[in-house]
Order: sequence, then structure tokens, then C-alpha cells
Amino acid sequence: MKRLGLRMRLTLIYGGLFFVAGSALLWITYLLTARSLDAKFVKVLGAGPPPSASAQPKEAVFFQAQVQAQAEVGQRADKALNEILQWSVSAMVMIGLAAVVIGYLVADRALKPLNRVTETAQRLSESTLHERIALEGPPDEVKRLADTFDAMLGRLHRVFDAQRRFIANASHELRTPLAINRTVLEVSLEEPEASPDLKALARALLGTNARYERLIEGLLLLAQSEQELTTRKPVQLERVIRTALELTPAKRGVTIHEDLRPAVAEGDPLFLERCVFNLVENAIKYNVRDGQVWITLRESYGGGGIITVENTGPVVSPFEVDDLFEPFRRNGDRVQSGRGAGLGLSIVRAITEAHGGTVTAKPRAEGGLSVALRLPA
Repeated sequence: MKRLGLRMRLTLIYGGLFFVAGSALLWITYLLTARSLDAKFVKVLGAGPPPSASAQPKEAVFFQAQVQAQAEVGQRADKALNEILQWSVSAMVMIGLAAVVIGYLVADRALKPLNRVTETAQRLSESTLHERIALEGPPDEVKRLADTFDAMLGRLHRVFDAQRRFIANASHELRTPLAINRTVLEVSLEEPEASPDLKALARALLGTNARYERLIEGLLLLAQSEQELTTRKPVQLERVIRTALELTPAKRGVTIHEDLRPAVAEGDPLFLERCVFNLVENAIKYNVRDGQVWITLRESYGGGGIITVENTGPVVSPFEVDDLFEPFRRNGDRVQSGRGAGLGLSIVRAITEAHGGTVTAKPRAEGGLSVALRLPA
């Protein structure tokens, strides 16, 4: 059962309290009115003790008239009390309904500052953290909440700015020395006077340098893909997949099968291209001899697209599938070789979540994986 909203709960509380207080007031008024009528009218007309047998006939007639008058006054008092009760209940119901409506309007007005806080929180993203609620009014609970939220936004804004600067600086500071090392090693390999041992060492160092370049590139891309997207536009997913396939290095003996149908998603085409590239590259890299890769694209219900990449390969345990999306993990084990940095599927998940999509993987019974990427319209 869906829980009522705060506005409706406050309205019901206002209405319930009104009916409880009104019922108590009505009951007290009824008792006091009945007591007053009985004391002022009924008891005043009391007939007293009945006349004796030796009393005069006039006394008996007078006593009988008093008894009839008392009974008639009592009946009229009871009738008046019943009418008062009926009209009071009707009036209380009518006023109670009006009180419920007024309570709803009062609750709506009281919750407007909270609605403003909620709307601001829903609207904000990483690119709009400079906005503030700036609620004006007395320093009550809602004002303190809005001020606290503004202060939190200020801290988040500073943190995201520091993260952007760090990524920009890291991109330069980490790539530059590795590029210099690669240049020096390549020059040493071209040196005719270099000994065979020196060239072998240079080739080994060049491979290590290339691995660290891929690692740093993957880490920076992972950090960038976890941020808010700055580019959002309709993207033809079929074109993205074909571009990624052209950039993917071919592996001897691996056959790629395509089944692509038109589908459109919204997002950054470069990030989506890298996402598909990583999926295809992993499917080719972690395959078997004469392996197969199947790539399908379907339009999802309601718009968007579903990209599925399946491959043959080693058998993967169902319990290790979720670990493949963690950084520096491959087939459930920590990366220990130069085969890859272990960031491919981590980058895929980060890019997908930044686009509001989901990515899931399941092992194939024959070996390999089936990875499904769902992107919204």
C-alpha cells in the first residue's frame, strides 16, 4: 500500500484533531444544556408529594395538572435537546469538512519551502552546483534546513572543482614523463651502436611503459566517465558500434558476427563509442582460438537501445561475474599480467550509469560472457 504524502498526513491530522475536539465540545455542551433545562424548567414545575385521601378535589385536580405540565415540559426539553444535538452534529460535520479543506491549504502553504528545497535538489547536477536555494524568512526549522543544504552544495561544488583540476593536472603530469620515456626508448632502439642486450632491455622497458600508459589512460577515462555528462544529444547507436568495430584491433582466428538494427539514445557519442569499444575489445581479448563474437543492437521498449556482446571463451563462474565490473579485476582474479589493466568493464559501467542506463553480464554455459548494455532514450 502506497504511503500518504506529508501534506495529506498533515491534513488528516488537522481534520482528526478538529473532529475530536468538536465531539468533546459538543458532548460537554449537550450535558450542560440538559442539566440546565432540567434545573431551570423541569424541577421548578415539580408536582411535589401527592395529596392525601382527605384532600379536597381541587387539590387533586391541581396536582394532576402539575404532573401533566412537568411531563410536557420534560418532553419539550428532550425534543429541544435532540434538535440541538442533530443541528450541532450537522454543523460540526460541515465545519469539519471546511476545516479539512482549510487544513490542506495551510499544509500546502507550510510545505512550500520544503517543496522548493526538493525541487532544487532534483534539478541540481554536477554542472549546476553553483545554484543555491537562498530561502528568505524567519530563522525557523525550514530556513535552517535550506541554509544547511546551501552549505552542503558549497562544499560539494568545491570538491568537484578540485576533482576536475586534479584530473586535468594528472592528465598532463602523468602522461608527459611516460611519453618522454617512450621517446627515449624508441630512440635507443634505433641507435646502431646499441648492443643486443641494451636493445632487449629497451624493448622490455618499452612494453612496461606502454602498459603503464594504458593503465593511466584507463584510470583517467574512468574518473572522467564517472562525472556528469557535459554533452547530451541524440546518438545513432548503429553508427557508434560500427565506428568502434573499425577501431578495435582484430585478433587472428576470432570471427565477429553483427546483427544491428536502428536505435537512438541520448548522450555523449565519444563516451558511448569508448564503451562499445571496451566491450568488443574484451570479447576479442578474452576469447579462445577460432572463437566467436556476436554483437546485436535492438531498440528497447519505450525508446533507447540494447547492445548485447557475447563471446566464446573460458568458463566464468556465476559468482565471479559481478567482480568483473570492479577496477583491476579480470575473470574474478586480480590483474597480475600485462594482458590488460582490468579497467575495461569498470569504464563500461561508469559510462553507462552516467547515461542513466544499466549494464548486466551473465556467463554462457559453453564458456565466455554475455554482456547487455541498456541505454535510455
